[in-house]
Amino acid sequence: MNRPLRRLSLVMAFLFFALFASTTWIQFVRADELNAMPGNSRQLYAEFGRQRGAILVDGGAAIATSVPSEDQYERQRTYPAGDLYAPVTGYYSLRYGTSGIERAENDVLAGSADELFYRNLSSILTGEQPQGASVTLTLRPKVQQAAWDALDGRKGAVVALDPATGDVLAMVSSPSYDPNTLASHDGDVEEQAWTALNADEDDPLVNRATGSLYPPGSTFKLVTAAAALESGDYTADSQLEGPQELDLPQTDNTLKNDEGTACGPGDKVSLADALKISCNTAFGWLGEQLGADALEEQASKFGFGESLSIPTSVATSSYPTGDDVAGPLLDYSAIGQGSVVSTPLQVAMISAAIANDGVAMEPNLIANIRDSDTLEVIEEPSPTELGRAVSTDTARTLQQMMELVVSDGTGTRAQIDGATVGGKTGTAQHGVGLPPYAWFTSYAERGDQQVAVAVVIEDGGSTESAYGGRLSAPVAKTVMEAALGE
Repeated sequence: MNRPLRRLSLVMAFLFFALFASTTWIQFVRADELNAMPGNSRQLYAEFGRQRGAILVDGGAAIATSVPSEDQYERQRTYPAGDLYAPVTGYYSLRYGTSGIERAENDVLAGSADELFYRNLSSILTGEQPQGASVTLTLRPKVQQAAWDALDGRKGAVVALDPATGDVLAMVSSPSYDPNTLASHDGDVEEQAWTALNADEDDPLVNRATGSLYPPGSTFKLVTAAAALESGDYTADSQLEGPQELDLPQTDNTLKNDEGTACGPGDKVSLADALKISCNTAFGWLGEQLGADALEEQASKFGFGESLSIPTSVATSSYPTGDDVAGPLLDYSAIGQGSVVSTPLQVAMISAAIANDGVAMEPNLIANIRDSDTLEVIEEPSPTELGRAVSTDTARTLQQMMELVVSDGTGTRAQIDGATVGGKTGTAQHGVGLPPYAWFTSYAERGDQQVAVAVVIEDGGSTESAYGGRLSAPVAKTVMEAALGE
């Protein structure tokens, strides 16, 4: 073989090897990564021809299902309840991919999960498309509907949890959207809906219950109170400084009470009464005594700083550190202002842990995964402890204090006949001239039934009318009644 031929053969061999290597890299090494990309149209085309599993709620009603279609896609994803469950289910779109449970459980719903391999083996051998499994959520339809109706179109979110298990009983985000428009097989309809939703200043595609971070306001006083009780230096009867105005360290500014008065005779107030009337100056002073480290440690025990997956992703709630909690900022952090941020889910977890005698449970949306044909349970998550947030004694003291808030404090609009209810109001400032966020977090017990709820309303109206006890407590009451009534 002459030299030119040898060179040509070497070039051809190199090109063959490069083609083999690149094909191997794409088809095997990066296969899972490429298939999982939300915008992978080829993967979505293949999946549209499959019998995608349904998403169900407690009781078996389908909130996402696939039906036959008379076009090249063979099946149409539909959402019978429309915007009621959209922030949880997410969407399944040929053009825009997936979100919510549709994304988090995509492998299971599409039938490509490893745990479904043997069940779909006959389909694989015959060349048929594998069938997806159904995913049942922990959401209870009556509780979900009650939360949606009570929020009544106002911007905000509602979360209801089972304190003993961490199961999410309701999760509402408003405004919402109709996922059917994004699942349309008409590209123009999809594009118009996508463009409108992304241009909407109210961000309807965001699940405010898990994806938005708010200053928790006075609901965070539960964390500060817990840190005080856990220190061993304070009881519910301990006297705190509660003047009309509290001089802040390292500044000429002061921290004031909403009512413009002192919180008790002689500028003194007990810890229990300070929580009952939501005294800012008492909790600001208490934050100074405890210090930032104690508050951060207590917040972390309730779940702040945790990266949660339920299995949809959850924004990480956080308590500030360093310069963000220095000097006067420490006082503000103790009342849930400054750089403290939290999801409504996290605020519900605080009440749930207190109601559960101090044990925080990991929140969970999945009740079980079942074979779509046989209905046999393939997977059923067990309740998982996040950890002990406070001791049993501290939890029971906090329960008594929260119940006082509802019976004779700022949360009286959450009272339920025949049930024990504990709660905490919150009004969170987030900008000069902007209406504050109205918060309420609570738990309720009747017999062996128990529920914990958090409500945030963004459009709180004027400062005077935005107190969580006036706007959010009635919403929480409606949700708790629905949960206890089942």
